[in-house]
Amino acid sequence: MKLQVVHRTHYDYAAAVAQNYNELRLQPISDSTQTCDSFILKIHPATRLSHFLDFYLNYVHYFEIPEPHKALTIESVSRVNTSSASLPDDADTAPMIRLPECLRMEKCYDFLQASTFVGLSPEVWKLALDASDGQKDIWRAAVAIRQFIHGNFKYTPKSTTVSTHMLEVLKLKCGVCQDFAHLMLGMCRAIRIPARYVSGYLYNGPLDKLIGAQASHAWCEIYVPDLGWRGLDPTNNRAADDHYVKVATGRDYADIVPVKGHYKGTPNRTMSVDVRVTTLQPS
Repeated sequence: MKLQVVHRTHYDYAAAVAQNYNELRLQPISDSTQTCDSFILKIHPATRLSHFLDFYLNYVHYFEIPEPHKALTIESVSRVNTSSASLPDDADTAPMIRLPECLRMEKCYDFLQASTFVGLSPEVWKLALDASDGQKDIWRAAVAIRQFIHGNFKYTPKSTTVSTHMLEVLKLKCGVCQDFAHLMLGMCRAIRIPARYVSGYLYNGPLDKLIGAQASHAWCEIYVPDLGWRGLDPTNNRAADDHYVKVATGRDYADIVPVKGHYKGTPNRTMSVDVRVTTLQPS
């Protein structure tokens, strides 16, 4: 699927600010399931951009505006060609008894540990065991956890913040896509399934049935021996397919914040974010 993503973030400051430094994780990656054909990043006030790859091989652009300014606009335009490597829910993949292999893999180690927003308490372990209900297959166990979260937690906008820990989500029984991704990470890791956080976008198409579309979205990928990383979306209770555009991966949201930075000046500001995901293919 050929998709275009326009992501615009705008800040208005109550008074002029200066020395405004920002890191951006907005450029989609290219991997076995998608290719980023083009990426354009515009900053106003205009400034020089630099970039690097972070520890998890995400693209990071950064800039500084030293001069005083009262507004900042960051706009990215991406064109991405996606394909699907999703598995059916009842796929036979690898048995759970192979999970100890993952502990010895460098690419999996970080995604088996607790992290900033993900906890591995005994409560989470017990919940994951109950949700997976004795599944012997790694993929099917993860699907069971995804289904449990979708069936027992309510999608409620503005019920949490970007700094809400998954243990708080357990108490609230509600949240948004970021919270459900964190919860799934914790439950999978608690039973030793490697799981990583994915940020990106979701194309909804004309039917408008998916939650989190036309905005930044979050889901999970689990590692299955011999198959690699495969995506699961607990918010929409489905496997990630060619409707998903992957931008960054990490241990949790703290590793993939789309726009973060600091400046000198007034703390009073307003922020607006607008995301448009459209298809470039004729209908």
